[in-house]
Amino acid sequence: MPKPKQTREEALAFHMDPRPGKFDITPSVPMTTQRDLSLAYSPGVAVPCEEIAANPETAYDYTNKGNLVAVISNGTAVLGLGNLGALASKPVMEGKSVLFKRFADVNSIDIELDTEDPEQIIQAVKLMGPTFGGINLEDIKAPECFIIEQRLKEEMDIPVFHDDQHGTAVICAAGLINALHISGKKIEECRIVLNGAGAAGIACLELIKSMGAKHDNCIMCDTKGVIFQGRTEGMNQWKSAHAAKTDARSLTDAMKDADVFLGVSAKGAVTQDMVASMAPNPVIFAMANPDPEITPEDAHAVREDAIVATGRSDYPNQVNNVLGFPYLFRGALDIHARAINDEMKIACARALAELAREDVPDEVALAYGQKLSFGRDYIIPTPFDPRLIYTIPPAVAMAGMATGVARRPIVDMAGYEHDLKARMDPTAQILQGLYARARQAQATMVFAEGDDERVLRAAVAYQRGGFGRALVVGREDDVREKLKVEGLSEAAADVEIVNAANTEHLNDYKDFLYNRLQRSGHDQKDIHRLAARDRHAFSALMLAHGHADGLVTGATRKSAHVLDRINSVFDATAADGAVGVTALLHKGKIVFIADTLVHEWPDENDLADIAIAAAQVARALGIEPRVAFASFSTFGYPVSERANKMHLAPKVLDTRGVDFEYEGEMAVDVALNPEAMANYPFCRLTGPANILVVPARHSASISVKLMQEMAGATVIGPILTGVDKPIQVCSTVSTVNDILNMAILAACKVGQFK
Repeated sequence: MPKPKQTREEALAFHMDPRPGKFDITPSVPMTTQRDLSLAYSPGVAVPCEEIAANPETAYDYTNKGNLVAVISNGTAVLGLGNLGALASKPVMEGKSVLFKRFADVNSIDIELDTEDPEQIIQAVKLMGPTFGGINLEDIKAPECFIIEQRLKEEMDIPVFHDDQHGTAVICAAGLINALHISGKKIEECRIVLNGAGAAGIACLELIKSMGAKHDNCIMCDTKGVIFQGRTEGMNQWKSAHAAKTDARSLTDAMKDADVFLGVSAKGAVTQDMVASMAPNPVIFAMANPDPEITPEDAHAVREDAIVATGRSDYPNQVNNVLGFPYLFRGALDIHARAINDEMKIACARALAELAREDVPDEVALAYGQKLSFGRDYIIPTPFDPRLIYTIPPAVAMAGMATGVARRPIVDMAGYEHDLKARMDPTAQILQGLYARARQAQATMVFAEGDDERVLRAAVAYQRGGFGRALVVGREDDVREKLKVEGLSEAAADVEIVNAANTEHLNDYKDFLYNRLQRSGHDQKDIHRLAARDRHAFSALMLAHGHADGLVTGATRKSAHVLDRINSVFDATAADGAVGVTALLHKGKIVFIADTLVHEWPDENDLADIAIAAAQVARALGIEPRVAFASFSTFGYPVSERANKMHLAPKVLDTRGVDFEYEGEMAVDVALNPEAMANYPFCRLTGPANILVVPARHSASISVKLMQEMAGATVIGPILTGVDKPIQVCSTVSTVNDILNMAILAACKVGQFK
């Protein structure tokens, strides 16, 4: 499978659109009336100020302190780029902040400190202590990072955590627990070699020793070789603490008969000869990024019995910090912890290890395009496992409570886990699953509108993302010029430009079209114009003849026009069973609206068909459908002839024996609001509806566009179902990302149920 590749232009564009940076700050309370303002600020704000002054612990009740983490750096060790300075580190710190929010619903602010003086950093962070519930230090070079973290941990009463050290250590420990379990070895008996005596390496060895590894069995190496007792060159107090009593002087010496290798060093540091010299069933964690100390292929070529992990997502067993820091802070914040101690880190590692041994949910397997089960190639959970949010924080919280760092212990742990599940964002899981499935499918995708810059960017992103082959319909000189203007000149080699002039199949396309349309008033000239000059029809003909696997169009023309052209090649009308379903993603929730594309004014039987199609789309995305037939009336009141079909549609479904929940007719607030729904105890839905079948296409269009423009909802669709081939029709206001998402849907054949 091709590996995704990114260009500088794409990375820069991502950080500029829709506006500079990667996150906004929005209020969580109403701020519209004078009353709102008087409560939020003066005079109402004086009341919580007085409460906090009298009892500082209430700051966790009346402010966002209890769910706010500072991501702090001075930019002296940015990723693998070195000392770029505070300002240049900001994109990384913003990225860390959005990861906190995405994975654990922790609010975070990035702070870049323009100094390399540890004392100044310590003082600055200490002074900000009242603002935050925790401090995440990031990309600060060693040895200053050790000094800064240790002092802040001693002098602050909130968790201070240097993720470059401890995040890697925790995930490494989790993987090691399972690797040794599979190998039948005990950590206290293992000979362990670590290469890379920086912040992460030292933290890894310290945590593993606290879990039972013996000091005399652990050898640490740096660029000058083994760190042994008596060595003076290149030493400091942190390295000296791990100096071993050994005759080994090189990494090659140290690797002989070793049970475990841990690498946080550099590409190619480990050779096949070193791996061959290790003990039976060796464990090799080659965690250097972006390229490991030795690749899994090279390690397995000489040792089939090896268990190998890396820091890369394109190999099994990825040691990824995002499995740790969001959930460590989530658990620590929820007990108002004074610190994150070793016991909490070990609890996190053990919970991760135990999670990897459990059966993997179908939605996770679906997201990664393969069945995952505990074993040599699956010793660490995947970052998008939805169970992480309600499995790891409780373990961390319980360890914090047991060791006395909790200010406010959790009494109802079952209730806490339930609350954590409610924090999950199902939309991100859905999109991740679709992208993984698309990479497995490797579909050849036709992008019909090669004269549009958005479409060209989406086509380039599709091919470079490793999803498959992108075919762009357009005039070659025009497409190349537009790519050049967009700063993507080299992308011309990444996408194939197709048109009627350069295809060898045009006559076949025209013959097919003439046989299909000759009794519909089309003569040979009409057919030629359609096949040779209309990009929508030409693209559909490519798809019909098996010259592509999917089609994306509609970004430049109204959907009615596009559907008309598609219907010249495929049966895509309401009478043929075609339905349009649009997914609205907003604030971690997803709601499908149908029909948003095909049916102008459906009757009750059509509405039942639409409900079935929408339920199939929902299930294709891993969501169990709950259908509401939406109306201005609820269960017959107020009475209206116009609402009668919505009243009858559920009765039609009653006769069809469908296997999903449905109810109606009902107003939208009853369908979506549990409190409103509770007023109708006979309602058959077990929770808020996630599919709204609306009375007509105009009401569907109004609903979707209102949510998009007023609420800022992400729109995916309309997803065209009931057509023989994967065809997706974008809207004319689609962004590059919207068009790419539609291509992903087509690649995954979402909507193909015939």
